[in-house]
Amino acid sequence: MKVVLLAGGLGTRLNEETTVKPKPMVEIGGKPILWHIMKIYSHHGFNEFVICLGYKSHYIKDWFHDHFLHNSDFTLNTEDNSITYHKNRNEKWKITMVDTGDHTMTGGRVKRVKDYIGNETFMLTYGDGVGDINIKELVDFHKKHKRLATVTAVTPEGRFGTIAINDDHMVTAFSEKTDNKVQINGGFFVLEPEVFDYLENDETIFEKGPLETLANEGKLKAFHHHGFWKPMDTLNDKNKLEELWSKGKAPWKVWE
Repeated sequence: MKVVLLAGGLGTRLNEETTVKPKPMVEIGGKPILWHIMKIYSHHGFNEFVICLGYKSHYIKDWFHDHFLHNSDFTLNTEDNSITYHKNRNEKWKITMVDTGDHTMTGGRVKRVKDYIGNETFMLTYGDGVGDINIKELVDFHKKHKRLATVTAVTPEGRFGTIAINDDHMVTAFSEKTDNKVQINGGFFVLEPEVFDYLENDETIFEKGPLETLANEGKLKAFHHHGFWKPMDTLNDKNKLEELWSKGKAPWKVWE
């Protein structure tokens, strides 16, 4: 199953870092938060990724290209510019990078990668949030309820838009930001290919029309996650994640 990663936004609330790099490339423990997210999925056996690029897309392309070199032993022949690779310590990932536009909205970005997904179930998440979500349990939950979409519902620290969920785990509504400590959209979606029918154009905001419509039609369920989850929206968020990592107490580090 492929994992689609939204990595094209401007990240304006983290402009201390994002003036020079895209938000998913802001580093925690010397590695981009995007790498951390991919390691979470990889730990659960999902190693095929489609990255939706946008703002400063070259930065992401260059990093992954260089990451392969930096984690490999190789011989460079300067006479013909050939490289022979020997040992490499890279993750066994297959990564497709797709330029989805600098100003395309989230739903539009997903729509633009349709041809790389095909007619199969896929996962989707944001390129700026980590958690100790059990991805296998999430996928199993999605397969059992047989709806078009599953969203991971989490309890945040602060103010976010909220989702209303009934006793049968059906998402009944999305709402704007609130002060209440309730469960919210934490990303980590599982989606059927029919969801592409709900995406109109580049201006489509995935969290608005598509998810609201799916909820109203009874086609969206929530996977409740009660463990760690944290987005990296501000410099303070980044520093908190960095502190957890540096102390060896990063709950999202589920890999060895």
